[in-house]
Amino acid sequence: MVTFRLYDTATRGVRDFVPLVEGHAGLYLCGLTVQSEPHVGHLRSGINFDVLQRWLRHRGFEVTFIRNVTDIDDKILAKADEQGTPWYALASTMKRQLDAAYAALNVAPPTYEPAATGHVPEMLELIEQLIERGHAYAAEDGSADVYFDVRSWPSYGELTRQGIDDMEAAGDADPRGKRDPRDFALWKGAKDGEPTTASWPSPWGRGRPGWHIECSAMAGKYLGPAFDVHGGGVDLRFPHHENEQAQSRAAGRPFATYWMHNAWITTAGEKMSKSLGNSLVVSQVLERVRGIELRFYMVAAHYRSHVEFSTEALEEAAVGFRRIEQLLDRLGLGAGREETPAAELPAAFVEALDDDLGTPAAVAVLHDTVREANRLADAGEHDRARERGAAVVAMLDVLGLDPADPAWRATGGDADRETALTSALDSLLGALLAERDAARASKDFATADTIRDRLKAAGIEVEDTPDGPRWSLS
Repeated sequence: MVTFRLYDTATRGVRDFVPLVEGHAGLYLCGLTVQSEPHVGHLRSGINFDVLQRWLRHRGFEVTFIRNVTDIDDKILAKADEQGTPWYALASTMKRQLDAAYAALNVAPPTYEPAATGHVPEMLELIEQLIERGHAYAAEDGSADVYFDVRSWPSYGELTRQGIDDMEAAGDADPRGKRDPRDFALWKGAKDGEPTTASWPSPWGRGRPGWHIECSAMAGKYLGPAFDVHGGGVDLRFPHHENEQAQSRAAGRPFATYWMHNAWITTAGEKMSKSLGNSLVVSQVLERVRGIELRFYMVAAHYRSHVEFSTEALEEAAVGFRRIEQLLDRLGLGAGREETPAAELPAAFVEALDDDLGTPAAVAVLHDTVREANRLADAGEHDRARERGAAVVAMLDVLGLDPADPAWRATGGDADRETALTSALDSLLGALLAERDAARASKDFATADTIRDRLKAAGIEVEDTPDGPRWSLS
């Protein structure tokens, strides 16, 4: 039996996935800091982990998937101050926009989505454990800051294979209270000018948690001291994930067995980010293509490959997906179908996803199956064509791309609108195509060609088949 394999950042190799508990997979994804409207790059980790949890469930695993939200942070406080709005109001507003973006791309909700501000007691408990074990200390300058002592943990740097002396200083707190400039903040004392609502009482004074302690505490609460897969963007490997692993293991928690990191979506070779001013806000991108088309574009790339975003590539992917939809509509398996016939996934598709979520190879199988189904339909072998179409639907379902999935209708009615528009256009085109057929029958090819050229100019391709003319959007 083929085993699902996953690339592990810690070991730098593809490993068989062997869960801690047979039949169960515990996943933790570092979610977003809700400081601004989400852009396409923000959603990549969410989509990658969505495919992962869908595939594991298809493989028979019971999945517990935790994806956190960082809703208190220096950037949130600064942006809220610039806008003259409470930090918690900004975080809440941006969280709703993030939820809408996830829904628009059919990213299934996690088992639970904890927020940092709701788990301060768990963070304080973990910090106290680290102090008791000699791996953390309170600053002696009266700032209420608490730091992790990196030199107290000999394995610090093992995730990213760095030596402590080669690392840059941690820039997350005032270095004056640190024993070593690389020590990172577990608790940050409240500063003058910060809103009182942005701090909590602690044994060391009022303050708020450091970024890294948040995920260790939340992962431990919902997945236990040891779990299977921890993931996030490749830029989180250091310092965030290195620090998470160090503080968790120093507290006696084994933490993650596998580390999964996705690459960036870039523009002009730079990571897509607000700070670089090259972000593509999801809501704006969805004015050009549908959510299902944007998801198809993102799923088609391997999660460990950098993607250079371009409008041309996105539109090409959208056209490619519409061809898949046209096949399904032709076979009565499209968005409006009443039921889906049972079908097995092609062996090559299964092999591709079992090999480190190889979505490019899986999508290639999908396209091959679409071509085969169209060929069978053109040859009049409708039963066999429908069998292949059912396999297409099964593959799309695993990838979160089935046009009939109710989730697409729940995100603003894309599927309903598409169905209605297609029906209306089909009705309008019927008369023109009938006129063209009559011209061809009377050998008036000039008129037939004129009608075809008019349709082509409007972006509509006409294909003559043994079953009559078939139109599609070019």
